[in-house]
Parts: sequence; structure tokens; C-alpha cells
Amino acid sequence: MAEGFLTTHVLDTARGLPAAGLRITLDRIGGTARERLAEVVTNHDGRTDGPILPRERFAAGIYELTFHAGDYLRGIGAALTEPAFLDEIPIRFGMEAGHYHVPLLLSPFGYSTYRGS
Repeated sequence: MAEGFLTTHVLDTARGLPAAGLRITLDRIGGTARERLAEVVTNHDGRTDGPILPRERFAAGIYELTFHAGDYLRGIGAALTEPAFLDEIPIRFGMEAGHYHVPLLLSPFGYSTYRGS
């Protein structure tokens, strides 16, 4: 069995601040099946209080983090189009072993992500 874990961090690049209070879900994807593994909210630092997928629950495979950006942006009073350009941001990626850090840099009209350290 592979060993690893997953963390994330969300920065609000439009405001230059951590994105506190942003809801994130994590699913494991297997073919057409989807298993919800976690639902968390970012803390004052834009991070989760612990790994979103801890070592004891880690397995190699395909995962999807969904960042509920629309709810967050509405909550901070961002001027959005209706419907919002960005609402839910799904990021699908594979993990085999090790520490995976998948941060999100967010603004009302764009985002970027990468495998961090």
C-alpha cells in the first residue's frame, strides 16, 4: 500500500489575503464511481486544520478537489456576474505516494493551481 497525504491552501489573490471560510470537498474517483472522502472549510490562514486526506486514509488513485468559490466570493461581497463566472472549481488529479499539496490561487474571474510542496 502506498503512503501519502494531501493538503491544500487557498489564497484570494484579488484581496491579497488567505481565503478563510471557503468550503472544499474531496472525492475519490473510480471509473464512473465517486466516493466523498472529506468536506472541510478553510481556516483564517486559508488552510485546512489538518491534511484533507490523512496518511491513514491514503490510497493511490484519482481524486477530485472541488473548491466552492462562488459561495466564498458571494460571502465576502465580491462583485460577481450572475451567474458567477466561477462557482465550483473541480481539480482532478492522480496521486501515487508522498505528500501532495494542491493550492488554489483565486480571484472572481480566474484561478490557478499547481502541485506544491
